[in-house]
Amino acid sequence: MKKITMIALAMFTTVGAGAQTIYDATNIAQKELNGTARFVGMGGAMGALGGDISTIGTNPAGIGIYRSNDAMLTFGYSMTGTESNYVGNKFETNKNRWSFDNAGFVIASKIGNHTPLRYVNFGFNYHKSKSFYKNMTMQGLMGSIDNQYVSQVRSMAQQATDAQDYVYHNYNQQRLNWESNDIYRDSEAGWLGAVGYQGSLLFENRQTGSPDSYDPYIPSEADAYFLSRERGGIDQYDFNISFNINDRFYFGVTLGAYDVDYNKYSLYDEMYAYKWEGDGQIYEEGYSLESFNRIHGSGFDFKFGAIFRPIEDSPLRIGLAVHTPIYYKLTYTTGALLTSDLFLPNEAGDETLTRTTVDTYSALGGRDMDRDFKLQTPWVFNASLGYTVGNNLALGAEYEYEDYSSMKFKYPEGDEMAWETGEADLCMKGVSTLRLGAEYKPIPAFSLRAGYNYSTAAYKKDAIKALPSNSINTDTDFANSKSMNTFTLGIGCLLYTSPSPRDTR
Repeated sequence: MKKITMIALAMFTTVGAGAQTIYDATNIAQKELNGTARFVGMGGAMGALGGDISTIGTNPAGIGIYRSNDAMLTFGYSMTGTESNYVGNKFETNKNRWSFDNAGFVIASKIGNHTPLRYVNFGFNYHKSKSFYKNMTMQGLMGSIDNQYVSQVRSMAQQATDAQDYVYHNYNQQRLNWESNDIYRDSEAGWLGAVGYQGSLLFENRQTGSPDSYDPYIPSEADAYFLSRERGGIDQYDFNISFNINDRFYFGVTLGAYDVDYNKYSLYDEMYAYKWEGDGQIYEEGYSLESFNRIHGSGFDFKFGAIFRPIEDSPLRIGLAVHTPIYYKLTYTTGALLTSDLFLPNEAGDETLTRTTVDTYSALGGRDMDRDFKLQTPWVFNASLGYTVGNNLALGAEYEYEDYSSMKFKYPEGDEMAWETGEADLCMKGVSTLRLGAEYKPIPAFSLRAGYNYSTAAYKKDAIKALPSNSINTDTDFANSKSMNTFTLGIGCLLYTSPSPRDTR
């Protein structure tokens, strides 16, 4: 289940220039169940069983199980549905697409039958570790809290006020130059407040001897509309070397390389009913804010794994694995476009419906804003069990733990980004994942598979998308994912005789 919040009325605090959020980082850090047909069909619970190319990314020792060369290619077809329900308004968004999920090979090098070291295997695998394809739509009347209308404009006013308060008390700067396009290059000013001011959505309260403050323009309760489109994915490339010792102990190391390309477009719209006394007609005031965001870059990690059979004549296998954090070097690219239709005074002093457009792309001279940063994801610890009954039944169980509160953000120079790292510690928690899987072969050429995954929530109950008062983020939506249950079913067919059967989905 997911909790979607249309507007984040966030608190603001001025720290180092902010761009990315813990929600972006968690979205990148979390992986999906993906890989070969057999791996997915068994719910990924193959860390101790091994013998599948996809275990290269969970327990690298699984490649040591191979006794012959193998190659694997996997395509998938996904049907994804997203449903939102806000104040009785329900929206459903469905998306179907083909995907290229997996391609890899294993080279098994036999050393000998009587030496302790039986095999040294080499493996490579590409797979899509994360897909960001998702659409979301919401709409509804916002209402009020404590007799005040709820609106994103309040966040704009609060950010502008906090930024002005910070520069006043730290730099004795009486007023930020909100009218100038240079405000989008000012490391002390937040973009949400800047577009709100330039879009005539904020009232300025100038004060002498104290910092200015800003009030939101909200004439009535808003009919709000939200749309987001996410695209892109994370490509993972794993390089492995593994060892088979006495057909009882297996060890492996995987070097993982990652390529990130995440794109998000969001539109937030507020419309207010307004009766114009001059002609008795009802006009609509309001504004729309479009945000264009992209995160792209690369990273790497190491995975270490072992599998052993504690009893020589028993098929029971025990697997252990640890993954280092993924060390990412990323670039956050953003732009915003605000359009407001408000009754503003003209030169004659009469109020007329006036359209104002604020475009950060034009304000920055025909470019979006880039911010480079480094992200360190959590360590991953994995323990697994595997058991086979003859050649007909395989059972797997796996437990994995990663602590998302330990994520770290750094500037390109290596200094810690204290705000973002602190938010991870404040809002995130450890995630436990249980995987169970089974494969049954009624005949050698046909397999039936089933799997189950359960993952606890990564976010604390009170987590919000808080932004620094100088953040360049203008999208304020966020989703706090709850615990997740996943069920999988699969079948496999042996298309031709081979030492290592290949599956199709």
